[in-house]
Amino acid sequence: MAEVRSVEIVEVGPRDGLQNEPRQLSTAAKAVYVERAFAAGATRVEITSFVHPRAVPAMADAERVAAAVHGGPGRVRSALVVNGRGLDRALAAGVDELNAVLVASETFSQRNQRMSVDQTLAEIGAMAAGAAAAGVPLGVTVACAFGCPFEGPVAEERVLDLAERAAAHGVGEVSLADTIGVGTPDRVERLVAGVAERLPGVRRRAHFHNTRNTGYANAVAAVAAGIDALDAATGGIGGCPFAPAATGNIATEDLAYLLHGMGVSTGLDLPALVDNAVWLQGELGGGPVPGQLSRAGLWP
Repeated sequence: MAEVRSVEIVEVGPRDGLQNEPRQLSTAAKAVYVERAFAAGATRVEITSFVHPRAVPAMADAERVAAAVHGGPGRVRSALVVNGRGLDRALAAGVDELNAVLVASETFSQRNQRMSVDQTLAEIGAMAAGAAAAGVPLGVTVACAFGCPFEGPVAEERVLDLAERAAAHGVGEVSLADTIGVGTPDRVERLVAGVAERLPGVRRRAHFHNTRNTGYANAVAAVAAGIDALDAATGGIGGCPFAPAATGNIATEDLAYLLHGMGVSTGLDLPALVDNAVWLQGELGGGPVPGQLSRAGLWP
């Protein structure tokens, strides 16, 4: 690492983590989850998604979760939206930030949100206008940026082109998501650098799954390439309901331990993160979570 720097870790477990868990938490437990993340130093938490409950039953209580968690300085409550209806619901619920999804492959786009890539781009344009009118920031995640479960590898040029087209709608942040965990550090570095070159002034974020044990190596590569923010989920839980064999996110506590050891500041409290992972494991039924730090312990 060339210099000591800081990277924001966005806690996405209450949304991307819980959406694929067989055991659904109560609204009250979800609110506790979010509060514990903020108490551990997170400044941005993806608290829910405003999608149709038939598509993602675990997110059926989106409005209730938003009402149960208050915002304020250093407490950005983020939510995922995929269409205008979701945008309207999220704005009415008073969330602080929105994140839209643009899938890089046609097949997964149809399965994930029942729209083509071009239709999604048009929808993002309309949502960006609505969010701007309401004074709520909107970011875009390019999903399957490293590969699609149905179409295979996705060309880097296509990913960068989609990021550029999405940013043209005025979004302030672009995230590159390894939805199925097939990315490698060399490609991460090229894509993160490519976004910086094409979209100066737009914040860069990355979202890695550890499906093939490359998630943490990819996170380090993203940091080396100058990423602004990384997504992670307490305990490494999660996955995508629309991707075969999808597994969890990189674990918040494991990622923070790794970055702190490299001299990269995250603002997170490691003992509190470990406690959160242990708490969440109990809430989900007591089976071991994928993250390692809550089992191995802090060192030294």
